[in-house]
Amino acid sequence: MLRDITLGQYYQTESVIHRMDPRVKLGGTLLFIVSLFVFGGYLGYVAAALFLGIVIRLSHVPFRFMVKGMKSILFLLLLTVVFNLFLTPGTVLVSFWKLNITLEGLRLAVTMAVRLALLIIGSSVMTLTTTPNHLTDGMEKMMKPLKLFHVPVHDVAMIMSIALRFIPILLEETDKIMKAQMARGADFESGSIVKRAKAMVPLLVPLFVSAFRRANDLAMAMEARCYRGGDGRTKMKPLVYQRRDKVGYLCIALYLTAGFVLGRLV
Repeated sequence: MLRDITLGQYYQTESVIHRMDPRVKLGGTLLFIVSLFVFGGYLGYVAAALFLGIVIRLSHVPFRFMVKGMKSILFLLLLTVVFNLFLTPGTVLVSFWKLNITLEGLRLAVTMAVRLALLIIGSSVMTLTTTPNHLTDGMEKMMKPLKLFHVPVHDVAMIMSIALRFIPILLEETDKIMKAQMARGADFESGSIVKRAKAMVPLLVPLFVSAFRRANDLAMAMEARCYRGGDGRTKMKPLVYQRRDKVGYLCIALYLTAGFVLGRLV
């Protein structure tokens, strides 16, 4: 299951989405996430799904690779659906024992499931098509106005980029530790949920040791290269908007307009 988490990974291929400015992808992702909670009605979510499908098609990233990331949140998705289905008051559709399935609960459960699925896949598209360096540059550019309030924009962008980049690294390290302990007789797959949770405790010590070792190696490498933050630093490849980036902003604006009209007025 750990290998099914795609958030933070980069899928190297050639596509127009990969070549886009990271600011377009960051801004588009944020607007897409906001639109999932703003759009009303099922037609709004249909517009969101169609827009996301077109972006995935243009990115040349296999759809099965995108869907693979949903396996890691399947339990959270089912838990959200169950809670909304049985704990929402309203018009009762089905009743058994002390549990009632209401019409409002069914609608809310479907809505939350669609929102969560589209949110995870939409966020994965950004990380799968953008390198960590481009993410850092894009975040720094987008947060540049915060410098007026003495916010260390470069440092914040670097921290966020490193944290995002370390997600697949730590997952891979966890998978290696699990396989090494399973080879020595450890059991992580049988028993109740509580028993499996307790079996995961021995993973924490070697995982934390490995994480701190990697963090120390990264700090020493940055120190050896005389890294002193963003003040006075220049870019070998500065971000410049191209024609495709302007078209990307236009497509995002058209999607937001269409989704709002379909969700609110139709």
